[in-house]
Formats: sequence, structure tokens, C-alpha cells
Amino acid sequence: MKIVCSQIDLKNNLSLVSRAVPTRPTHPILANVLLVADKTKNRVTLTGFDLSLGMRTSFAAEVEEAGMITLPSKFLNDIITRLPEGEVSLSYEEEELEENPLVAINSLSGKFQLRGVKGDEFPELPTVEKEEAFLLPVTSLVEGLKGSLFSASSDETKQVLTGVHLTRDLDTLEFAATDGHRLAVVKTSEEKAEAEEGEEIENTSVSEEQNFTVTIPARALRELEKILSLAKENESVALYVDQGQVVFELGDQHLTSRKLEGAYPNYNQLIPKNFERTMIVERKRVIESLERVSVFADQKNNLVKFNLDPDNSQVTLSVEAKELGNAKEAISAEITGDAFEIGFNIRYLMDGLKALSANDIKFQFNGATQPVITTPLSGLQMTYLIMPVQIRD
Repeated sequence: MKIVCSQIDLKNNLSLVSRAVPTRPTHPILANVLLVADKTKNRVTLTGFDLSLGMRTSFAAEVEEAGMITLPSKFLNDIITRLPEGEVSLSYEEEELEENPLVAINSLSGKFQLRGVKGDEFPELPTVEKEEAFLLPVTSLVEGLKGSLFSASSDETKQVLTGVHLTRDLDTLEFAATDGHRLAVVKTSEEKAEAEEGEEIENTSVSEEQNFTVTIPARALRELEKILSLAKENESVALYVDQGQVVFELGDQHLTSRKLEGAYPNYNQLIPKNFERTMIVERKRVIESLERVSVFADQKNNLVKFNLDPDNSQVTLSVEAKELGNAKEAISAEITGDAFEIGFNIRYLMDGLKALSANDIKFQFNGATQPVITTPLSGLQMTYLIMPVQIRD
């Protein structure tokens, strides 16, 4: 095998697939990335796989001799990242393949040799029956993931909650994530972006047969988020779903992940329909105040109190650290209902407020220990439910 490619292309594509390489592989070969050189297409394909999450990408290169080899992901990354920009060549002698050859990496700055392992030992990425792809707009996916991913659970004992529940209902995509303390639900429209001058937009309305529901691990979706950050707004991602796997494809980039099995909670039943009190505030002001008063919060005391004062149209935020001190700030607010005190976990509250994105937001309350709903007054259609923290005197 011998290829010549751009250092930047190799570095960027290697960085992408290496995120699917496990830090503690269950088998030594999984610590490697698979490199396949195709002479007929003059392309190089890179693959990383941890048996749950797989990432594959390809890029143009001058392929003088075709071949397939796996190389240690960490060492290859460390070498390629440090090379100067310009041409890089990778090669090994085919007759050495049975002995796990030394792969020569040549650049303007010098030569490296890295021990490879035969590519046929690398596990195949799972495949799905590609009858028809679900085409999802990049903008809808970006909005939905930003507004939901942070709420997914990190507790592996609650497997189904470690993912985002994605539902397509005609032209609407709904993203939901909960860890039992909070719930984020985002609805985005699949309306296409306007075409550039001279282009035509195809009528691609969604039929009922194209509806689906699936729960996808948050880890896989965080990697998808990184892929989407480099995509154009008017592009679409192809999603393939079967009984055990999902596959996302965007151009030359391919992400495969197992689905999360089990019934996802009926989260719509958790969202109250009627409220005793409402409060409208400027989102940025609340975040800034929370950041200041949170100086007194710690792992044992992550509680912030909200004291609603409708007579003076303000809400007071306060944090107390018994052995250290306390902090208190008042913010203008439009409040309906009686005066009220309620406590929140600062981190959970901040996560939601940062995802809401609108200038003004609405809080809706019932009792001091009942779910609180926060929604933006404009822009993204998002509902953030947070459970209060009981205030103990």
C-alpha cells in the first residue's frame, strides 16, 4: 500500500473517527483505526469502532498502491497532528503484511515508522437494511440536539435514559431527554431552507409511513453534533433505522450506533397543563445573577432559592453557605399569582436556561415541590421541566 495525501485532510478525518475508538478496548484491535486505500476511486477511508459506536469517513488522496491496514489510533493521531502542513505519504510492503508491518509515514519534516495490524482482523461496522432513508434537515437536528442532549442521564443503570428519544410525526421532529430530575422536549419543523437563486426545491413532504420513534445514545448524538457543526445549513442528513441499529450519513461521513432498547417514559404525562403562578424574566439577567450567586454554591449545597415578589415585580435569587457566607440578587420580573419561595439545583437550572436561547422566558409554577416548566417566549419550541429542591430550614 502507498498513499499520498494532505496532512490537513488526514488530520481532520483521523480526528473524527478517533472519537469512536475506546480508551479501554475490550480487544486490542479496537484501539486501532482501520485505513483502506482504494486505487480505483483514489480515496482513503478511515474507520473507528468500539462495538457500540462506529464512525467512518473518506477523503480524496493519491493512491499509488491499494491496501488495508489498522494503526494505533493514539500514536497515529499524535504523529499526524504534529506534522507540518503539506503532503504526507503512508506505505508498507505487501509481503510484510502477515508479520504486522511497520508503516512508513513520510512528510517534509522527516520519517516515522508505526507498527500496523492486518485490517481483516478489524470488526465490520453493523449494517442496516437501506430500503429508504429518512432525510432530516441539518438545522432541525442542530436545534433539537442543542436543546435536549444536556438532559440525558449519565447513569448507566438507567440505560434507556442515557439517550435522546427522537420522534418524527409528519413534518415535525421531537427530541426528548430526561434524567429523572429534569426533562427537555424540543419540537422542530422540517421545513426546508430557501433555495439559492436558480435552484428548485423538491416537494418532499413527509407521509405517515415515514414517521418513526427511536432512542439513540447521547454519546453517539454528541459525535453527530460535531459532524453537523461543519455542515451547511441547507443540507440534510440521511438516517437509516432497523431493529438494533441507526446509521447517520452526511456526505462522506458515516456514524453508526446501537439503539437503546426498552420503553421510554411517557414524558408528556409529566408536564402539567395548569399553573397557579407565572413569571416572565429576561433570560440573560437570570443567567448572570445565577453565575454570581453560585460562587457560594458547592457540591453539598447546590441550592438556589427564588423568592417571587409580585407586589414589587421582582424575583430575589439567594444562595447560603453556612460556614462561608451568602449572596442575594434581585431581578425585575413580570409575576402573576401569590408571593412564593422555591428552590432549584443551580446546575440543572443553568443548563436549561442556556439551552432556551430566547431573550425572554416564562417560568410556570404550582407548589414548592411540584414540577416547574420553563419555556422561551420566541424562537425555538422548547419545554424544560425541572423538579424543585425542597428547602429545609
